[in-house]
Amino acid sequence: MTIASKEKPVRRGGVRAEERALAPDLARGFMLLLIVLSNTAFHLWTARGGPAGWQPVDGSWLDHAVQFTMITVLDLRIYPLFAFLFGYGMMQLYLRQTTAGTSERDTVRILRRRSLWLIVIGLTHSALLMAGDIVGYYGVLSLVLGLVFLRRSERALKWWIWIGGAQMVLLALQPVVSALLQGELGSLGNASDADAGYVAYAAEEKSWLDAAGTRVSTGLFVTSGGLLALVGGGYVIFLLGFWAARRRVLEEPGLHRTLLRRTAVIGVTVGWLGALPAALAHVGALDVPDDAQSETGALYLLRELTGNAAGLGYVAAVALFAHWWTSRRTRRGSAVVAAVSAVGKRSLSCYLAHSLLFAPVLAAWGLGLGEHLTSATMALFAVGVWLITVAGAYALERAGRRGPVEVVLRRLMYGARGRAG
Repeated sequence: MTIASKEKPVRRGGVRAEERALAPDLARGFMLLLIVLSNTAFHLWTARGGPAGWQPVDGSWLDHAVQFTMITVLDLRIYPLFAFLFGYGMMQLYLRQTTAGTSERDTVRILRRRSLWLIVIGLTHSALLMAGDIVGYYGVLSLVLGLVFLRRSERALKWWIWIGGAQMVLLALQPVVSALLQGELGSLGNASDADAGYVAYAAEEKSWLDAAGTRVSTGLFVTSGGLLALVGGGYVIFLLGFWAARRRVLEEPGLHRTLLRRTAVIGVTVGWLGALPAALAHVGALDVPDDAQSETGALYLLRELTGNAAGLGYVAAVALFAHWWTSRRTRRGSAVVAAVSAVGKRSLSCYLAHSLLFAPVLAAWGLGLGEHLTSATMALFAVGVWLITVAGAYALERAGRRGPVEVVLRRLMYGARGRAG
């Protein structure tokens, strides 16, 4: 046995600055704007909810326009984008480590630690500030999928992507087929009781401690939903991220322009059209029976199913923009692109910062501003919060510093090597 064969596998820390590609970081930065906008309705805790789930039904024509846009463009459309980028980044990390010489088993162990710490971060976030935290949910999902699929062949990934897609379609079709067979078109409802969203977020609780109890319950429920996604096919977008990372679709968008163009056009079109009936019902242009308020309603499931297409379409559109941008001879507005991608590099820190700027200002246990805002003014507030994180991330980028939460998570994942790279 040679000396080289006795040596431990080569190990390395996280991604280095020169290894980063524009498209994934830009997509994450853009995603956080959409996430902060999609979460706004839960903080309008005195608003009257409507048939679209959690969007208010009251307000001016401008508020209704914002609600219509939210339902069509954002609601149930952003978390698939999150899932794809999460899976993509996970596979990137796996390939980066194994290429550097780290054994597959040790790499999976690193990713398992990452998933477990994300669950801890997510549940802590829920308890302190944000009941609907999604980090813990994807921590659970990545814990299972990482163990099962990271080392599987590309052929196996494709098979399971098709299986997951079939599961999702069958679940979405079940209430539609049932309603048609029984002749009960009234069951083609929209979403669940809208006010339940405000209660679950505990935004109207006067006591932070009482609100924390509610948030813990909601946080545990949302986080455990990662296991339900394994049954309902919700993992398919995650696995598509695995597959795309192996093909380096976002790092080399110029080599995949045809795929990206088709995905962007078809995905966004299907996603928006799939949400259109619910948006029309919300503003009163489409009659939806009042007694059809279940999350198994066809309009809700149609939105959820087509939301996956929209999320993929958004990723593809950002990747095409990144390719166009990097190929330009003159790059006006480069500071804007750099600032948004700086948010993407620090996505976890910025995501948690949203709650620090939202909850104490909007909740009843804080300043209570959510009582007085409308859909339109709340959207402006959300954009302002995102811009604050953009400014902060850009300042850190210019100073050559990572996001604070990324620093901590990297240290927990890699130990002393988390300081390097």
